[in-house]
Amino acid sequence: MKYLLIFCSVLLVSACVQQTISYKEIEHRTDASKDMVKAFGGKLKGKLQAAMKSGGPIAAISVCNEQAPLIAKELSEKSGWDIHRTSLKPRATKPDAWEKRMMEAFEKQKEKGDGFKRLFVQDIAEANGKPAFRFMQAIETKQVCLVCHGENIAPAIAAKIQELYPQDTATGFKLGDIRGAFSIVQPLDEE
Repeated sequence: MKYLLIFCSVLLVSACVQQTISYKEIEHRTDASKDMVKAFGGKLKGKLQAAMKSGGPIAAISVCNEQAPLIAKELSEKSGWDIHRTSLKPRATKPDAWEKRMMEAFEKQKEKGDGFKRLFVQDIAEANGKPAFRFMQAIETKQVCLVCHGENIAPAIAAKIQELYPQDTATGFKLGDIRGAFSIVQPLDEE
C-alpha cells in the first residue's frame, strides 16, 4: 500500500508538472542531457585511456575514484544540474528509487533486444522532494571495463578496488552487460 501511494504521488506530481512543459522544452532538455552525457563520458574516457597507458589498470581505478567525481562536479556546477553515474551494482553512487526502476526497465528492454542507443529515458519525476526533468542513459560494459568490473579480476586490481571502495558491488559483469547509467537531474523553474 505504501508503494502504491508513493507511485500515485509521483504520477500526480509528474502529471501536474508536465502540463507546464511543452514538447519542445522536453526535446530541448533531452538533447541537452544527451550532450552532457557525451561530455562527461568523453572527458572521463580520455582520462582513463591516459591512465591506462601511463600506469595500467591500477592508475585507471584511481582516475575513476578521484577524477570521475571531479568531472561530475565540474559539469554539475557549470550547468546547474545534478550529473552523476550510478548502477544496480554500484561502486560509489547508489541509485535512488527512480534510478533503480529505470535501470531495471533498461534490463528488460535489453532482454527484449533493444540496443544501447535505445536505452535512455527522460521523465518529469521528483528528485530531492521537488519535481525535476530527469534523464538516464545506460552504460555498456565494454572489453576494457572487464579489467576492473568483470568476473575474473587480477588480485592486485581487486586489492586496489577494495582499498578505494570497501563497499564495492560493481564486479561480475560480462561483455555487453548494462554496467550502470549516467543520470542527470535538471531542476524545473518554479513558477
